[in-house]
Amino acid sequence: MASALSLLLVGATGAVGTAVLELALQRREISRIIAPTRRPLERRAAKLDNPVLDLAALTGEESFWACDAVVCTLGTTIRTAGSQAAFARIDRDLPILIGRFAKAGGATRYALNSSLGASPGGNFYLRTKAEAEQGIIALGFASTTLVRPSLIDAERGESRPAEHLGVLFARALKPVIPKKYRAVTPRQIAQALLDGALAGEPGVHVVESDAL
Repeated sequence: MASALSLLLVGATGAVGTAVLELALQRREISRIIAPTRRPLERRAAKLDNPVLDLAALTGEESFWACDAVVCTLGTTIRTAGSQAAFARIDRDLPILIGRFAKAGGATRYALNSSLGASPGGNFYLRTKAEAEQGIIALGFASTTLVRPSLIDAERGESRPAEHLGVLFARALKPVIPKKYRAVTPRQIAQALLDGALAGEPGVHVVESDAL
C-alpha cells in the first residue's frame, strides 16, 4: 500500500460518493483527496481539495489529474438525464474519459461503482454499465476494481420513485431475498471501492453485491 497517496474522487455529491469521501478522510495513508464538483462541497478538511467545475467540460489540462488512484461514483437515471444518450454520457463516457486523463496523469488504480448484472447482453442500462467497465479495463490500469451493487438503500436528493419502491420491498422481504439481490448501503459500496483503490492489487477485480 502506497504512503502519501493522492485520491481523485469523482461523484462526491452523490450518496456513495459522500460515503467514500467520509471514509477517505479517515484514512491516514491518503494525503490528498481531490473531489471536483459542480457546486462547492459543504464538507471541509485540510487534505480535501474541491475544484468547482462542470465535469462535462473537462479538457485533460486540469492540474488534478496528477493523482495515484481514482474512485468514480458517477451515476444517474435515464429519467433524470433526459435520454438514453445523455445517460450514457454520464454513466459510460465520462468515467472512461476521467480514467484516460487520470492515467495520463500517473494514476495506476481505478475503482468504479457499476451495477449488479452489468452485461453486454443486458438491457440498455446494464449494457451501458458493462461498456463503462470494459472501457476502463481497456485503459490498462495496473489495478482495476469494479463494484456491482444491487439496489442502493439511501436517501436521495433527487426523485427516483422506482428505486425507492424497490428499496421498500427489499427492506420488507430481506429475510427471504438471496443476499446477491438485497439492498446495500452507500457505506458498504464506498468501503469496497476505497479498499480496492488503496490495496492496488494487480489485475481486474469484480466485487459482486453479495460480497459487500
